[in-house]
Amino acid sequence: MCALPGPGGQGKRKEIYKYEAPWTVYSMNWSIRPDKRFRLALGSFVEEYNNKVQIVSLDEETSEFTSKSTFDHPYPTTKIMWIPDAKGGYPDLLATSGDYLRVWRVSENESRLECLLNNNKNSDFCAPLTSFDWNEVDPNLLGTSSIDTTCTIWGLETGQVLGRVNVVSGHVKTQLIAHDKEVYDIAFSRAGGGRDMFASVGADGSVRMFDLRHLEHSTIIYEDAQHHPLLRLCWNKQDPNYLATMAMDAMEVIILDVRVPCTPVARLNNHRACVNGIAWAPHSSCHICTAADDHQALIWDIQSMPRAIEDPILAYTAAGEINQIQWSSTQPDWIAICYNNCLEILRV
Repeated sequence: MCALPGPGGQGKRKEIYKYEAPWTVYSMNWSIRPDKRFRLALGSFVEEYNNKVQIVSLDEETSEFTSKSTFDHPYPTTKIMWIPDAKGGYPDLLATSGDYLRVWRVSENESRLECLLNNNKNSDFCAPLTSFDWNEVDPNLLGTSSIDTTCTIWGLETGQVLGRVNVVSGHVKTQLIAHDKEVYDIAFSRAGGGRDMFASVGADGSVRMFDLRHLEHSTIIYEDAQHHPLLRLCWNKQDPNYLATMAMDAMEVIILDVRVPCTPVARLNNHRACVNGIAWAPHSSCHICTAADDHQALIWDIQSMPRAIEDPILAYTAAGEINQIQWSSTQPDWIAICYNNCLEILRV
């Protein structure tokens, strides 16, 4: 099943919606709740302590994005994610990483901090978090990656109702030294039940895979030949054998198959400047989108692997260097990108 499903039979709607934030946008993600279709969270990139997170929503009547709430955040957010709750059964939570992992409760007009997760209690210094992932199978699990070479798996309690307010708290389930140098990204795999396996990438140029049930060892899936740092890692949403990664300053994205360690099954290399983001299609195992400093977002069909993949099937050119890309899991015909101070959502 590798055709990209087309949009439903509604009347002709706009293909692109744009929002301009009051600052440079770095982190961004789609809300997953079914009742908040076109809601996203944006994080500012301001090179000082005071940064912002903004919740924006597309009004489908007026075709305009409006800001629903803005709150202060110390330092820029390195990543932002909504709770992976497609049924709307959990509290409406948003998490951010930066100096610490923070979980926020979002309500109609305000957002408030529910808990700050810090596993470095006995030090005045914190090791900044480069990224995190929220487990889709068990939304009470989050994993963070840090420049201190570790990954931490957190357990979240969304509490029973106390006086009609769920209290959210968290505890460290495990912390492990994942790499020889800084860890730059972490992502849970859907393999083996989707709860226990995760992978990480880092400054040592390796992709490593872990199993929470057997943390005494890890598997090296790939090592960059020149030991260039690997910055991002992204699992295929439909086939847990495949993942994508990219090296620092590289113009290509590498596709790996965990069954064939250390040898890329494909290299996607049409970008003319360094790649910044990777997003797999939520609904198709053979489509992936890449975005780069060349202003381009490219969608690739990789079903011919291991034959070389020469060209993308779709290309979009933005008005600036694209630093963030996210494919909506609940509305698979929409992709969001960020460049400069702009958010755009594109119908694919």
